[in-house]
Amino acid sequence: MSQDKAKFVHLHTHSHYSLLNALPKISELVDAAGKAQMSALALTDNGNLYGAIEFYKKCKDEDIKPIIGIDAFVAVRTRFDKEAQIDNKRARLVLLAKNETGYKNLLKLVTYSHLEGFYYKPRVDRELLEKYSEGLIVILPSFSAETSLALKNNSPAGETGNAKEILEWYKNTFGSDDTFLEITYHPEIEGHGELQNKIKNLGKDTDTELVAAHDVYYIKPEDRKTRETLMKIQTSIDFAEQGNLNGDEEDFSFISAEKAEEYFKDMPQALENTIKIASKCNLKLELGKWVFPDLKLESRNSYDEELHKLVYAGIKKRALKKTKEVESRIEYELKIIKDKGYSPYFLVVGDLLKFAHENNILTTIRGSVAGSIVTYLANITNVNPIEYKIPFERFLNPERPSPPDIDMDFADNRRDEIIQYAKSKYGEDKVAQIGTFGTMMARGAVRDIARALGYSYNIGDKIAKLIPFGSQGFPMTIERALDITPELKTLYEKEKGAKEIIDMAKKIEGNARHISIHAAGVVIAPIDLTCFVPLQLDPKGGKVITQYDMHSVEDAGLLKFDFLGLKNLAVLADVVKRAKKFHNVDIDIENVPLDDKKTFEMLARGETMGIFQLNGAGMTRYLKDLKPTTIHDINAMVSLYRPGPMESIPSYIERKHNAKLITYLDPRMEDILDHSYGVITYQDDVLLIAIKLGGYSWLEADKLRKAMGKKIPKVMAAEKEKLIQGFIDNGTTKEKAEKLWKLIEPFAAYGFNKAHAASYGKVAYQTAYMKANFPVEYMAAVLTADSGDVDKISESIIELKRMDIPVLPPNINESFGDFTVVENSIRFGLHSIKNFGEGIGDYIINEREHPPAGGGKFKSLADFLERIQDKNLNKKSLEALIKSGAFDEFGERGVQLSNLEHLLEYSKEHSSAPENQDSLFGGMLKESGASKLILEKGEPASQTDKLFWEKELLGLYISGHPLDKHKDKFKNKYKEIKETKETMKNGMTVVISGIVEEVKPILTKRGDQMAFVRIADFSDNVETVFFPEVFAKFKSLVEQEKCVAIKGRISDRNGGISIIAEAVKEL
Repeated sequence: MSQDKAKFVHLHTHSHYSLLNALPKISELVDAAGKAQMSALALTDNGNLYGAIEFYKKCKDEDIKPIIGIDAFVAVRTRFDKEAQIDNKRARLVLLAKNETGYKNLLKLVTYSHLEGFYYKPRVDRELLEKYSEGLIVILPSFSAETSLALKNNSPAGETGNAKEILEWYKNTFGSDDTFLEITYHPEIEGHGELQNKIKNLGKDTDTELVAAHDVYYIKPEDRKTRETLMKIQTSIDFAEQGNLNGDEEDFSFISAEKAEEYFKDMPQALENTIKIASKCNLKLELGKWVFPDLKLESRNSYDEELHKLVYAGIKKRALKKTKEVESRIEYELKIIKDKGYSPYFLVVGDLLKFAHENNILTTIRGSVAGSIVTYLANITNVNPIEYKIPFERFLNPERPSPPDIDMDFADNRRDEIIQYAKSKYGEDKVAQIGTFGTMMARGAVRDIARALGYSYNIGDKIAKLIPFGSQGFPMTIERALDITPELKTLYEKEKGAKEIIDMAKKIEGNARHISIHAAGVVIAPIDLTCFVPLQLDPKGGKVITQYDMHSVEDAGLLKFDFLGLKNLAVLADVVKRAKKFHNVDIDIENVPLDDKKTFEMLARGETMGIFQLNGAGMTRYLKDLKPTTIHDINAMVSLYRPGPMESIPSYIERKHNAKLITYLDPRMEDILDHSYGVITYQDDVLLIAIKLGGYSWLEADKLRKAMGKKIPKVMAAEKEKLIQGFIDNGTTKEKAEKLWKLIEPFAAYGFNKAHAASYGKVAYQTAYMKANFPVEYMAAVLTADSGDVDKISESIIELKRMDIPVLPPNINESFGDFTVVENSIRFGLHSIKNFGEGIGDYIINEREHPPAGGGKFKSLADFLERIQDKNLNKKSLEALIKSGAFDEFGERGVQLSNLEHLLEYSKEHSSAPENQDSLFGGMLKESGASKLILEKGEPASQTDKLFWEKELLGLYISGHPLDKHKDKFKNKYKEIKETKETMKNGMTVVISGIVEEVKPILTKRGDQMAFVRIADFSDNVETVFFPEVFAKFKSLVEQEKCVAIKGRISDRNGGISIIAEAVKEL
């Protein structure tokens, strides 16, 4: 192929970031431009800059000039006008950045179009275009520019009246040399040729240059149908309802320069203008040069001096001895931080955490940062890295090119307070949460395409279920699924419909489907954020987010701060308050004794339900064998209980209980592994072995970690060869070198780094300490944190029964919003009742706890109805209170329920009737003047009814259990589920009994029905697996709420216990 550059370049292209409107990924667009020998390429997605940075980098990599632009929506009036039937119409406009000024103006235009102009679409208006016109080229698109719409609306051919005025405004705003009329070639579209002639005449009449273009929405002409189908995913229509969206023959593919020359052979200047415009666009972005928030210091110190002062002050606060080891570690770390210019970053993080600490918001830090003594003394992290032997270099070393990453965990119910503090400190215009893109993964893509093509749900579902799930960090692709799933390949080859769905799904797989809010990422800029990134509102929550994802944000120069929410920190904060309220004990949760006998004894007994990181059947079994005695044991279990490293747990346990078994493959490993009985436990162990035994630098060790994490066979083989040679070169035999590789391989990919394990291990210990020492308060806090999650509440209730702590139903006079400790029991809160809003619950609590004169506890139903005058006390909420047992002290539930309409009338009359007015209730009110409600006789509720209502409204049974009537059978014939799970081994035959709590039927790869059925008794619950043959036979018996006995075999796959069902009988 000739190396001459093409005489045409695409200036109007769309990527998959034009959400559900275009197909090409950025790499596909750039590859197409490269193959077509185009020297430049523009990206003009619909009203956004989502892909701008990715596009810029990819073009630079391929030596193609990147032109960043947008295909904007223009409001018919102003961006603030949002009137139905008028402002839902809009024109289009292509804007291209000539330089950095133009790019920054694009950032502003896109931001304001979203934050101020959004009405169906993000819209700019003339005011914005006038204000931010500098550095931009404007192209008026042929289909729907304001000029084109004006030309379409003029009836006589060639008449351009209003279009001239519009064009004149654009030329005055952007300059005549930078304003172009777009012409396109679409003879397949009716009336398009006539419109193009009008545009040419307009250009001629106004001396405006024309530019040739071909709107790109997909790469190849044959992708047209896929793009149409993609649009039907967005609009929720299908072929049967709508037919084709844009006609059979239209073409919006990536045409070649030769094709463009053919289309525009009579207009060579319009072709040349594509090159002319490209030559005007010379944007240079300086990527990866980070800026820090503008932190104002009260002192006149530099950032480096301030951090130095803060760290040394921390020695006294942490009650640390200022030894030579401590001082040299401090100075070593401070020098690296100073040399890299990162001091302001540490100070900003320190300030955020200081605010949290001062406001009693519990925090911890995840990741490798806990390896820093600077962060420990600056009160950023909570573990002493010298005591725990955690290396700093895993977090930050002189060779590391990327910036530090400090992930902050806050109590999840107070995380928003930290974000709001950042906004108030640095300015609302300088702080935003980061956007992230939901993409169409393999299974979802198949389902979307099948639905949009009009196939039945079952066909899409059948194909999707044949695609296996991927693993963390390694999502499954359709291509890979076809390779590893014979049934899927057979379906693809033999069924025409399946082939069409799969082929099309492959084309949209990985495309962006929507933008949402990142779980943790926040950016803080020194000046207005729109100098760095475009902003918009999160489509669901309405918070301001960046249009760039976390990678592009950092490329654009902003460091990402991770503000994560951790439920267990909220639990700890809650239980600390409860300990103070009920025991008058002040708990300093950061300094609880790490040698508490009660805590370790509880863990050794396996009483781990509700404890951070240490719960679950598999982990509990290991803890009972381990019998931990130090925080190091807990840290080790946090790290080891993962795929791969899990294989080392038995060895760790054996060596803990028998010191004679502790050996080291190489004596140099003792210093690295002495806290873990000679067992490789952390990712850091791997890195330190590579450094000390393999001669690696920290940079090489970090590359090894990343390479092994990606699991690319070719890369792994090269790293293996390099490391083994390093071991040999540094005094290890070939045989030992091979053994070492086998030992470290599982940890590089899956092992926790030591700092992370130490941080999370400490939180795990803190939760265990509070449960062991304040069991009732701790479980009340856990229940409150899990409120609304029936499965988790149910687990807690089973644990409370084991702990012999009574659980009481809601009570109108004792319940608060959350679960409440009442003496040595726990009472349901009003917020935990389904169909009962928080607003009415809070109103009731407020009336009871902060009453007017004569208020206080409710004396009767009448007293309650008279005092609670809130619009949300309606039929639904009153029924929920009755059924859940909240009014039990005022009478029987069935009777109250049969009088529900009377109660509502009484409430209504009391709220609307003036004093002394005759009551409509007649006999329902005593004539003594005391406003007492008399209920009519009704049928008392049966125990079955009560249990059903409790299950319905509270998620579980409180006043009894459906199995109560079978208690005698249980004692004599069946083992408890809890005992079965703890004592029976894999493959053993067991018989259990209980109530069917949940049935999840699924289709197998062959289309047969099987089910996962959760069975519960008084002690615990267990998942039973019904394979197709057994499920078909006993399907009528495994229905929700039925009491059954099941015979089957124990299975302990993936560290959890389940039962493979063989037979069922009803109790």
